[in-house]
Amino acid sequence: MSRPIRINLGGVWYHVTARGIERAIFTEVAEYCHFQDLLADFAERFRVRIHAFVLMPNHFHLVLETPDRNLSAAMQWLKTSYSMWFNRRHRRVGPLFQGRYKAELFDPHEAGWIVTRYVHLNPVRVKGWGLDKQGRRLEASGAITPPSSDMVRKRIAHLRGYRWSSYPSYLGQGKPPVPVQHGDVWQLGGAKRESEQKIAYQRYVEEPLRSGLVESPWDQLVGGLVLGSDLFKKVGKGAKGDHREQPGLRRLDARPSFQQVVKAVELVKGEKWDQFANRVGDPGRDVALEIARRRCGLTLKELGAIAGDLDYRCVATAIGRIKKRAIHDRVLRTIIREVEAKVANVKT
Repeated sequence: MSRPIRINLGGVWYHVTARGIERAIFTEVAEYCHFQDLLADFAERFRVRIHAFVLMPNHFHLVLETPDRNLSAAMQWLKTSYSMWFNRRHRRVGPLFQGRYKAELFDPHEAGWIVTRYVHLNPVRVKGWGLDKQGRRLEASGAITPPSSDMVRKRIAHLRGYRWSSYPSYLGQGKPPVPVQHGDVWQLGGAKRESEQKIAYQRYVEEPLRSGLVESPWDQLVGGLVLGSDLFKKVGKGAKGDHREQPGLRRLDARPSFQQVVKAVELVKGEKWDQFANRVGDPGRDVALEIARRRCGLTLKELGAIAGDLDYRCVATAIGRIKKRAIHDRVLRTIIREVEAKVANVKT
């Protein structure tokens, strides 16, 4: 398995995760509380701004901003401090976490709400609430009925009452021991008044609990690391690692153009772009748009302009349509895999 790439930049936002080697890294209330205390110390000691967090029994998620270029040092301290305390408590030895932490950069203006919602929904994104991967896939394909009103109420109540998350504090339900920068996230929604910002964010986070469809933001990662087209340009100077051992770092060095994605689709389909791009029911154009959105670092507006003066909303709809269609269309999934393989081998 390739090692995670280390990127240390100042003034950027990260989604950071770490998972335990064994079944659980939090087994008792005291352990959740101690980790929260460490998070408070972590924020002060390393000048890290915490925008969101959630602690699950066998892993945790953090949304962080690092004014200083010190993410690696900060995370090493946090993981080591908790591991040593946990091991003493349980009279165990050896690593507690599965290797190094995983960190993805993202542009808060493009994905701040998407990423923090993803983090906050973790307590209900499990099988018992019908929002695990299989449950979302079945509901999207129409194999199961939408959730009942009773199930929706229970999902919302569980989410709002989950103690080991920053979400209750976003709702004003007490002040957590962890200093969370709510205002920075609220403002990303565009509303002027804080009261309106709070309401808008709460509606945004809880809406998927009614529909059952929770999209993962990580489908749009660049090089397995970066979410947000403008941020990509900053990453090169901060990326550290071995290009031979870490494929993600190689992908950061060179990205395919939209024309190269189109060429890959043409090769797989055996037709030219002009032949299928406007053909009703043909997935070729939408496949190109969906892959280019993830691989080329283009905004929806830029994609629309290149693909034939399409409105960015049309591009967004096309991408959403092809992703849903691929869930239950085996032939389409094969086409996408073949195009992806050709795009991955492009030399720029």
